[in-house]
Amino acid sequence: MTLPRQRGLTEQAADAAIDTACRLLRLPSIRNEFNEIADRAIKDQMTYRGFLAELLMTECDDRARRRSERRIKAAGFPREKSLRSFDFDANPNIDAATIHTLASCEWIKKSQPLCLIGDSGTGKSHMLIALGTEAAMKGYRVRYTLATKLVNELVEAADEKQLNKTIARYGRVDLLCIDELGYMELDRRGAELLFQVLTEREEKNSVAIASNESFGGWTKTFTDPRLCAAIVDRLTFNGTIIETGTDSYRLASTRARAEHAEAG
Repeated sequence: MTLPRQRGLTEQAADAAIDTACRLLRLPSIRNEFNEIADRAIKDQMTYRGFLAELLMTECDDRARRRSERRIKAAGFPREKSLRSFDFDANPNIDAATIHTLASCEWIKKSQPLCLIGDSGTGKSHMLIALGTEAAMKGYRVRYTLATKLVNELVEAADEKQLNKTIARYGRVDLLCIDELGYMELDRRGAELLFQVLTEREEKNSVAIASNESFGGWTKTFTDPRLCAAIVDRLTFNGTIIETGTDSYRLASTRARAEHAEAG
């Protein structure tokens, strides 16, 4: 389709031509915001170059936002969690400076692992999801899963002769977040399949895990001591280990809200 080009377009004709061009070129943000930006350009006496830059940056920013939203959705997080919403004062075991350094995602760039270890309610899953979200926003491919769900998927894939394909899929993402590792005992087959995923990713892509068991207690999850030691090695080599403590962050927050309500 060729758009008619002529001098002296009326305002109405110009708007129609812009709308049509934006549709053809797939520039939805410019199409939606053109009038507002044009009015602002007149008010601020922008140059033609400044006006064009404003239009193009609007489209670029919106595309980046949409890509970020798609990556976050593809990660499969069970709920929204952010670093901003975490109360570091409520759990002094988690150092805010360390977490914000991790949010830069340099460790993912270096394919290093991250382990969050602590009791239930201490903020492990919150940190795992929040850091995974930060990674997705910075352009990394992220996947979140529960440990038992991952193992069950691997077992089903092995039974259906799709194991290599499934392991390769989990191997490709830049960051694999495994939550609730250590909550349930895994049989030898499940543990070996999980080990295959970790081996596929070793020193190539990052793994972040959250566990309610210290490494010494992992023999209850991985009953083969040698396999357990190999898995711990995969998850800690050149990695960061954060101990979130034993005092429930959620319970403390609930109590604080209840006390505040009573005082009110």
